[in-house]
Parts: sequence; C-alpha cells; structure tokens
Amino acid sequence: MNSGGSPLVTIVNACLREGDGGSPTAVLDDLPLTDEQRASVPRLMGTSHAVFVSVGEDVPSGAGEGRVLASLRFFTSGGELPACGHGTVAALAHLAARTAGREYEATLSTSGRTFTGRAVRDGQQIRAVFRTGGVDLRDATGAELDLVLAPLGLAPDTLASDPRVASLGRARLLVPVAAGDALTNLAPDLVRLREVCDRLGLLGCCVHTMPTGGRIAARMFAPSIGVPEDIANANSAACLAAQFAGRGRTDIAVDMGDSLGAPSTITAVAESRPTGLVVHVGGHAAISHTRRLDWNR
Repeated sequence: MNSGGSPLVTIVNACLREGDGGSPTAVLDDLPLTDEQRASVPRLMGTSHAVFVSVGEDVPSGAGEGRVLASLRFFTSGGELPACGHGTVAALAHLAARTAGREYEATLSTSGRTFTGRAVRDGQQIRAVFRTGGVDLRDATGAELDLVLAPLGLAPDTLASDPRVASLGRARLLVPVAAGDALTNLAPDLVRLREVCDRLGLLGCCVHTMPTGGRIAARMFAPSIGVPEDIANANSAACLAAQFAGRGRTDIAVDMGDSLGAPSTITAVAESRPTGLVVHVGGHAAISHTRRLDWNR
C-alpha cells in the first residue's frame, strides 16, 4: 500500500473529560486513496476511527456566509461510516487548530448531508459543537430484545425502562439499566453481539443509566463496525438527548470510556423547532501529536 504516499496524520483526543482521556482519533487531509487504504488507517495509527477532510472554497453567500466548506469521510477498520460524532468533534478541532483566530466556523458535508459546526479555543483545548440530523426513535420489539439481551449479558429485570431503537445515520439500540453497577460490570459476548446486530441491521448497542442531574453514564458496543467498545460515541449521545427530550430533559452530559481507561464526556442539547427536534452535540478536544503514516507497518 504505497500509492497514497506518506500522509501526515494528526491525532486528536476528542471529547475529553476535565482535560483528560478522550477518544484518540486520526485526522488527515483526504488523498486519492482506495477505501481499503482508508480503512487501514485506524489500525496503523492505533485509533478506533479515522476522519478524512477535504476543504473546499468558502460557502457562497446565503448558504453559510463566511464559513469554510469541509467534506468529511469517516472510517473504522470495518469500512466507511455515514456519520461519526466524535470524529466530527475531532475534525473541527483539527481545522480550528490550523487557523489563527479564537473562533472557527465551518459548513460540513458528509454522506450527502450538510450542517454547521463551530469551534472555540478554550485554553489549551478546543470546544467543538455541531448540529446533528434528525433522530428517529421507536420502541424495540420483543423479538429484538430476546436476541440482544443475552449476548449483552443483561437480564430483563435489570432494565430501567423499555429499550428503544434510535437512528441517526445508522440504527442502534438504546438499553437503559437501573443500576450503575449493571453498566460497570457488563461483559458482553462480542462475537454473538456482532452476529445479532448484523442480523438486525444495528450499528451496535448503547447501554446507559438514567439521567441524574442531567448526567448519564453509557457504554457503546459496536463490533459490527470493528469497534468492540467505543471510548466516545457522540451520535449515541445525540440519540439519548432526543430520547430524554420527550421526558422533559433537554440538556445532558454523557460519560463514556471509563471501562477503557479513557474517561470521555459528550454534551448534547435538544432544541424543539417547527421543523422538528434538533440536537447540538459537542465536546472538548486537544491535539495530541502528528506523525507520518507508515503503510508498511
């Protein structure tokens, strides 16, 4: 795999918690690579995800005046994703770090969807926020639960309420548990879980606690896309925000990554508009380091 040269890759720790942890994410300018090469970048860089960024001309007046247009593509070792929340935070931090100003705004494009993103320098960190697309929610069926709960290692009596299927780019199962230790002690059978998720067309399963003062603990298992457990999954945080907005809670912070030794926090604010519910997702990020990609590793 030498046709792509030796691109310079920036590792961004996305969705930090109080300055620590976060999800290491590979961010690089897009090049004429094959999708196989793009999918190899997370493995070669030791990250779960890679974001490929193409910066175009300024957006014409009336379509986001004064903003740069940036196209994003997201890959795991399992292939391309239609969206990636913490990858979007990482990309915004990467783009903001290359500019001189304190504030940065961009119009972002991925998988045919265009949305706005903003980043603000906050000391040594960068706070990035973007607007997600609409979240579709439905109750999980009994057949779906029968298939999923066993490989997750959960009994029905550990559930705090009915699980729901949330779609934002791709569908995932939101599984609420009544006690924090049920989440902490979770040890799913990832082989079986992948088989079930593939069968049901799910990205994965987000197991979470109920909000306490607006704070939620969660673990996201996504073996179907080559990520056994995600350090930070911002799109799942957006799904949770949409879920709890229907119960009167519009502002949440989702803690993830503790079981992996990388504490992460994603904020999500749900806003009701005439056109439907809009969720603003964000997190703090920091540039870790840059290095050349060695295709021969």
